[in-house]
Amino acid sequence: MDEAPLLSKREGRIIITWEALVEELKKVNLIAAPFVAVALSQYLLQVVSMMMAGHLGELALSGVAIASSICNVTGFSLLGGFSAALETLNGQAYGAMKYEKLGSYTYCAIISTLPICLPVCILWMYMDRFLVLMGQDPQVAEVACSYSMWLIPGLFAFAILQSQIRFFQSQSFMLPLLFTSLATLCFHIPVCWFLVFQTGLGNIGAALAISISYWFNVFLLGLYMRYSSSCEKTRLVCLKDVFLCVKEFFQFAIPSAVMACLEWWSYEILVLMSGLLPNSTLETSVLSICLTSAALHYQIPFGFSVAASTRISNELGAGNPQAAQLSTFIVVALTLAETFIASTTLFCCRHVFGYAYSNELEVVNKVTNMVPLMCLSLIMDGLHGVTSGIVRGIGWQHFGAYANLAAYYLFGIPAGIICAFVLHLKGEGLWIGMLTGSSVQGILLVFVIAFTNWKKQAVEARERIFQGAIPEEAEAERAECGEIVKPFESRHISADFI
Repeated sequence: MDEAPLLSKREGRIIITWEALVEELKKVNLIAAPFVAVALSQYLLQVVSMMMAGHLGELALSGVAIASSICNVTGFSLLGGFSAALETLNGQAYGAMKYEKLGSYTYCAIISTLPICLPVCILWMYMDRFLVLMGQDPQVAEVACSYSMWLIPGLFAFAILQSQIRFFQSQSFMLPLLFTSLATLCFHIPVCWFLVFQTGLGNIGAALAISISYWFNVFLLGLYMRYSSSCEKTRLVCLKDVFLCVKEFFQFAIPSAVMACLEWWSYEILVLMSGLLPNSTLETSVLSICLTSAALHYQIPFGFSVAASTRISNELGAGNPQAAQLSTFIVVALTLAETFIASTTLFCCRHVFGYAYSNELEVVNKVTNMVPLMCLSLIMDGLHGVTSGIVRGIGWQHFGAYANLAAYYLFGIPAGIICAFVLHLKGEGLWIGMLTGSSVQGILLVFVIAFTNWKKQAVEARERIFQGAIPEEAEAERAECGEIVKPFESRHISADFI
């Protein structure tokens, strides 16, 4: 095969070949494409329940919408953030061929996150009092509380599920995740319909269906993990190692959770502020439409983010800093290309986009005015999403937490308040605040990544996995397998091409 260089050869640099680029591109897409479907399937579980609850009346829809928002902010985002620590630990352990550590880290994550569910449960049980104190209608608060209480069983399942997902993700086992997620969605739709409309449970049935579906997904992945030969080496676990990993897990889990929650909470704060605007019903409705659409599209950059964290953590654990750099370059390029295409398409359809949600001319016109800002958000959200994945792959969640704190709470929320209430830009002003936050976060993380010493990160990753010293036997074993830096050097990948 003829190798056409992507970069000219310069002093101190070596060219990258098409062969290496295409190979890495395939690896990234084999992770990203299936995970987009996985993320969409899981996202649609709550959407389906909300849609069915919406057919019960305005009161049920309002209560379920508020409960879903609060449960996501106080519970699901928190657990997802803690479990994201496994993207670093499991990914680097798998790259270093320390397969037994994947089982230890995964079980450690499960036993560490399950107790976190207990205080969250107490909050959900008394959600009605909390909402009434915030000025919410008592009837809506009561519906929200009953819905959240029946989500509590699903909260524990979600904690286990997120750890299972990272277990498979770190090994690039996307097909089990894809098939089980699709099976869960197909299972959820008839179960939700039966519980909501046939049993008379109403909105409680919608919440119970989510809980049942989460446990169903946990059961399917557990079966695959237990009996599949592909997990034979990685599912092994030593109980002593599990407890020894707790401290190391929380070193990554706490900044991961802070990183996720700071971002999620900032969006909820700005949405709540829309209720203080003149004609708040219109502004809140339009903002919800735009956020729903943006969240739906975000599943695509999120797939690239997962691919980034998986490939980078694997390669750093394997001692391949060049390959980690190449993965970084590819996922950023793919994300920017996809978001540019999506934003261009949305802008061309801006005059008819609103009709997908409403026939009210006032709503459609307001959505049309928001679309240009949405287009910019698609690009910046994609950038900050994929850079967050890169940071998780390296193990720099603390940098992500600092970046989110600065971006959203020093820039994003103040910008939204000023634009909406001082400059009287209303809903557009709040969206400018969101756009400012995501832009600042993306730019900060780009600078962090640009100045990363990849060789140093590879050494630190292997020292962490091998607990301080990299055994020569392990290096010799990897050399025999052809998985250390030499194969990549033979394909002329530059160590400093970025």
